[in-house]
Amino acid sequence: MSRNQEDRGVFGHFMAGLGVGALIGAIAALLLAPKSGEETREDIARAAEELKKKANKVVEELSESAEELAKKSKELLETTKIKVQSAIEAGKEAVAKRKAGEQTEES
Repeated sequence: MSRNQEDRGVFGHFMAGLGVGALIGAIAALLLAPKSGEETREDIARAAEELKKKANKVVEELSESAEELAKKSKELLETTKIKVQSAIEAGKEAVAKRKAGEQTEES
């Protein structure tokens, strides 16, 4: 995993934690504020709607990050596969040349 991807992952987790913390603080303030029951229920409903929006945004960002990571992983796998196949072919060629050289020396 590259440093840039790690930074984005840490930032995403930080933002999610910040959002959850802000929501918890807002709910605590609503519950502790001297308001009527109806006003408190309305405030809680608004806070819940805001939480839903923030949660959806975080899920969307994490989904995009996961898709990007999957794409880059596939690309890396293909690149590595090609390099390994090339190394195997080079090894086979080296063994064949060595065998051919040994057969020539025996003759």
